[in-house]
Amino acid sequence: MSFIELEQVSHVYQAGQEQAHAALTDVSLNIEQGEFVAVLGANGSGKSTLARHLNALLLPTSGHCRINGIDTLQTDELWRVRQQVGMVFQNPDNQLLAALVEDDVAFGPENLGVPPAEIAARVTAALAAVGMQHYRSCAPHLLSGGQKQRVAIAGALAMQTQCLVLDEPTAMLDPQGRADILACAQKLHREQGITIVYITHFMAEAAAADRIVVMEQGQVVADDTPQAIFAQAEKMQQLGLDVPVATEVAAGLRRRGIKLPVTILTPEDLAAALCGEA
Repeated sequence: MSFIELEQVSHVYQAGQEQAHAALTDVSLNIEQGEFVAVLGANGSGKSTLARHLNALLLPTSGHCRINGIDTLQTDELWRVRQQVGMVFQNPDNQLLAALVEDDVAFGPENLGVPPAEIAARVTAALAAVGMQHYRSCAPHLLSGGQKQRVAIAGALAMQTQCLVLDEPTAMLDPQGRADILACAQKLHREQGITIVYITHFMAEAAAADRIVVMEQGQVVADDTPQAIFAQAEKMQQLGLDVPVATEVAAGLRRRGIKLPVTILTPEDLAAALCGEA
């Protein structure tokens, strides 16, 4: 049994009304415990709708979404689903509620009735995991965008989540902030075995995943390793997506007769391949 199982999931906004819009159509997808999966797609492809099904913020119009064996249509089990899958959204200001960082991270466990001593331990561990332990007494509104996102991630960790769904978490950040959030997700995946579902518009971020799922018009149109996905540069462009810069440069060099592998994703990959060619 996979940790996340989507079986022919469809979602229609305003179902039954004249303005009805199908955002997902017959999506079937499995994600194993401990995977790092990136989700790509142009605007309107259904990425965010998919993300919101993974912790039952949205429920399928038809089909089934199961989280660790729990069907999200079992509405009496929704708290168990949301404890296991934490969400981090594009704008962290929409998730930060308290006057102090430590109080914000403690908010979820407090609402679950976790004993105070355990809450304190969870808050300390969660802030340390995202490198924000020195900011626990700060006001969230004084933090940078990237720091706010790390606090939002810490709030999910304090719930002892097994899976983090990050819905374009770096869209509002500068390059350094984007790098920090991606590094944080990679560290949690590597050191704690947390399942990561990372929705992004940035190809370099997707290239860091174990696997990439590509969506178009509410359907999964590709599901493979980053190397296999980005080797199809023409198909990606037809879908309104780019490929990593290093991949694009390597493709141009191959057209000029330089023998380079199609698996190049990063500048380091390209440099190593060019040095080998030389």
